[in-house]
Amino acid sequence: MNQAPQSAAPAQKGTVTQRAIEQIKAMIAEGLLEPGQRLPTERDLAAQLGISRSSMREAIRALTVLGVLEARHGSGIYVTQLEAGDLLETFGVVADLTRGPRLVELLEVRRVLESTATGLAAARISPGQLAEVERHLAAMNATDDPEEILSHDLAFHRTIALAAGNDTMAAILEGLSSRTFRARVWRGYQEEGAFERTRREHDRIHRALAARDPEAARAAAAAHVGEVEAWLRGQYEQQPNTGATAGS
Repeated sequence: MNQAPQSAAPAQKGTVTQRAIEQIKAMIAEGLLEPGQRLPTERDLAAQLGISRSSMREAIRALTVLGVLEARHGSGIYVTQLEAGDLLETFGVVADLTRGPRLVELLEVRRVLESTATGLAAARISPGQLAEVERHLAAMNATDDPEEILSHDLAFHRTIALAAGNDTMAAILEGLSSRTFRARVWRGYQEEGAFERTRREHDRIHRALAARDPEAARAAAAAHVGEVEAWLRGQYEQQPNTGATAGS
């Protein structure tokens, strides 16, 4: 009798592990496991799902990396609070490691989401949040130091995303907002003398928020990210064989 190829066993094991992952996720989705609840022991859960302990261990490890489960030393494995920011944290890794034209694709996604979030924020932003946006805008306008501008630029957009009132969207945008990539953009803008242009774009976004004008806010944000997108496309056209090393 011919023996099965050596690669067959790992493939099967991966399939079993994936099934275990899906079953645990289903238990959470159906309310059989609640946020903050302790999982049964590895042995009991493996027996309940009819799989080996090694496959269960791999499934738990994978769900821990994804932020669905957390290991508490000396206490066991628990379901996390399932906050959007935690669950989407690994999304930022994809953005950070993306290179070349794919980076432009991520900026296209960011342009769609950021314009939507900014439009929502114009209708929902609180006086305190608007004051925070204004503070970061003033700080950006008061310096030519790229590092300071970068810090306030990140905080400016983060505050707006949170003001939209959609935690999932804010978490995705956070993942698309790599500090490394933004630093590269700001250095490029400094070399090209484009600070004034981007300051005008930020000011336009702020004025739309202050006016509670969702359409103007959406258009201003789309134009702002679109400028970054166009700049990045230009970089690749000038140096077609190079790629950025960070996400957007």
